[in-house]
Amino acid sequence: MKKLVSSVLVLCMIAAALAGCGNKSTETTKATEATASTESAVSTEAVSETQAAEGEAATVQVYIAASLSNAMDEISANYKSVQPNVDLVFNAGSSGKLQTQIEEGGACDVFFSAATKQMNALVEGGYVQKADVTDLLENKVQLIKPAGTETKVTGFENITDAANLALAADTVPVGQYAREIFDNLGITDEVNKMEINEGKNVSEVLAAVSEGSNEIGIVYATDAASVADKVDVIAEAPADALKTPVLYPVGLIEDKEASEDDTAAAEAFLEYIKSDDAMKVFEKYGFTAYKADDADASEGDETEATEEADDASETDDKDAEATETNAETETTEEAK
Repeated sequence: MKKLVSSVLVLCMIAAALAGCGNKSTETTKATEATASTESAVSTEAVSETQAAEGEAATVQVYIAASLSNAMDEISANYKSVQPNVDLVFNAGSSGKLQTQIEEGGACDVFFSAATKQMNALVEGGYVQKADVTDLLENKVQLIKPAGTETKVTGFENITDAANLALAADTVPVGQYAREIFDNLGITDEVNKMEINEGKNVSEVLAAVSEGSNEIGIVYATDAASVADKVDVIAEAPADALKTPVLYPVGLIEDKEASEDDTAAAEAFLEYIKSDDAMKVFEKYGFTAYKADDADASEGDETEATEEADDASETDDKDAEATETNAETETTEEAK
């Protein structure tokens, strides 16, 4: 009987000990879980604060020539993946129309023109600083017809053999380039006698030809490439007929209504547009990176050298005048 009681007591003691260990283990586990939960909450909060600090929400108003639309849509999507807090608002149209909107007070942070004429006008008007303008891209002018159709026209030289022509207005860069070609080929008067479907921008001209409304039309090479299954290229503008390079300058517009965050975001987006990543997209759509000719660089060097020579000559003249004046003064004093 004593042995039985002793055994029961031993078993009770063992059970009590095991229960104590179990409680300690549970308490330890709960404490560990609480610590981990706290650390996780602190970490999450820190990440959220960091994300918030990385970039404030900003809106950038971007005015672009219609021929840039496809490329800029892709660039916008790419930029959104790295700058999700920046909202890019695009306004696409003819460069001349966009210029007018800016001059009339339209909210614009970045202007991407299809010609230097419109950008230069904005520089002269004080809407953009010349230092903030970059001649970024180059395009080509092409003569097109609806895919699979017949025409007697073989190039710009005999463009008047067509029954009609889709042509952008003279306020639109591609329309201005086309008219320069006509002038240089000496066919302006003959072209003006044609049946002309005048488009407000290059997109309207492209649509008129691709839909078969006109026998031929004049667009940019990038536009023709965007609907290669709907139009055929007849010819590219001859180099001697189009002496003005088809340049696309981009610049930062002075938007006085923009907040500091919006201005900073506009500057950052402008730099992205000029990056290698963006250039790959532009090239995908048929644009090429513009590089000034060596001749232009040489001309610039010669101009600079001439200016330096003029300055040196002017300095020498002033020194000579000063020497003569001093000599006259000394002579006068001696005479006294």
